[in-house]
Amino acid sequence: MKKTTAFIIIFTFAIVFTSFQVWSGKTFEGVITYKITYPDSKFTESQLAMFPKLMTISVKGNKAMTEISTGMGNQKEIIDYVEKTKVGLIDMMGQKFAVKQTSEQIEKENAGGATPKVELSSETKVIAGYTCNKAIVTVDDKGTISTYEVFYTEEFGNKAANFDNPLYKDIDGVLMEFTMKTQQFTMKFSVSNIEKKVISSKLFEIPPDYKLTTQEELKSKFGGMEK
Repeated sequence: MKKTTAFIIIFTFAIVFTSFQVWSGKTFEGVITYKITYPDSKFTESQLAMFPKLMTISVKGNKAMTEISTGMGNQKEIIDYVEKTKVGLIDMMGQKFAVKQTSEQIEKENAGGATPKVELSSETKVIAGYTCNKAIVTVDDKGTISTYEVFYTEEFGNKAANFDNPLYKDIDGVLMEFTMKTQQFTMKFSVSNIEKKVISSKLFEIPPDYKLTTQEELKSKFGGMEK
């Protein structure tokens, strides 16, 4: 396996985990499922087979667990909205790692980029039974203009839901349909199902069989793999 494929799968999906918030007087407990597609992808079918087709987010109180399964393993992320921290859980090729991020680290990671501009639209769309509003996000990155369309709902919360997402941080609601672009491909996320159910608090604990490490150590380990 080429190192680029392993690196892309692990670290690209580390930045696309969306977040859910239940502040602003609204509560939700359950699981939201997203369908993932890859429009205009230049990868072969065998390469795309390793990429995820679904993303789930389990929400309880002020915490959420995001999970994506790939052909190489599973990736999860625990978000704490009170502390504004995250823990990435990577189960890849028989190895399990946990990477913690403090609120200061998240702010530093997201600082310095181009400031997105949000234009609200009167267009709406029904997604998974919820009427969603449309917004257009434009980013000018040193003369390169990128435009993103997003549909969102205030049913579950406000823009605090996106505190760790520099592109959509000013969207005032939960993202229901959105895209993320990298140099390699574009990913489109669309909510396909919302299930209200009881979530165990243990889901938001770091399993004892995960080894605590850093992003730099992970890059060194998986970024060095060759075919």
